Amino acid sequence: MLNVIVTDPPRADLAAVDALAPYGVATVHEAIGRDGYLGPAIRPNQQGARIAGVALTVVCWPGDNLMIHAAVEQARPGDIIVITTTSPSSDGAFGELLATSLAARGVRGLIMGAGLRDTRELREMGFPAWTAHVSAQGTVKETPGAVNVPVTLGGQTIRPGDAIVADDDGVCVVPRLDVAAAVTASAARIAKEDANRKELAGGALGLDLYNLRPKLAGVAYISYAEYAKRAGGGS
Repeated sequence: MLNVIVTDPPRADLAAVDALAPYGVATVHEAIGRDGYLGPAIRPNQQGARIAGVALTVVCWPGDNLMIHAAVEQARPGDIIVITTTSPSSDGAFGELLATSLAARGVRGLIMGAGLRDTRELREMGFPAWTAHVSAQGTVKETPGAVNVPVTLGGQTIRPGDAIVADDDGVCVVPRLDVAAAVTASAARIAKEDANRKELAGGALGLDLYNLRPKLAGVAYISYAEYAKRAGGGS
């Protein structure tokens, strides 16, 4: 790994990124081909937050948050800081004071594969975070890493300047050059879901609306008495 701080990575257009936020993670993930989801291990520290922003990426050594402090200087309004470690770590690398510093520079939230602490204080100050762990165990500030380089989290590659969408369902990354297409695809998916919702509210069955009955070929509809007979008795 190069120990570098990249000061000027290309960034997704913030207006287009902002347009993703109302759709949420599940819709965006589905709309871009069921891609970009960081998985269920990255969990929200709060409920009700839904944000989108531009990835500010950080690589730290386990048990060390030096590079998070270095990343603050590179933060821009609309960023979401995305932190990984060079090997697995659950230590509490991020808390209230770092959040205060980042919020002052317009950072919208945190995504991290390591540990979070000061969880109550973060909720009270309205700084949303999605992490793999919660831990009171602190870290040192000793070992150089990297800022604004590609990172891997939850099986997804996140590049500085990519779009991040996060809510109660988790986190999704959209490549920087695909953001406009993701907005269009998400809007189309919402329109389709709205139409389907009206049909379902009117009594339509998903089996018919989604043409699922052919997939039940070979499944027999039988009475309970017949089922009990075939199953060898029962009450």
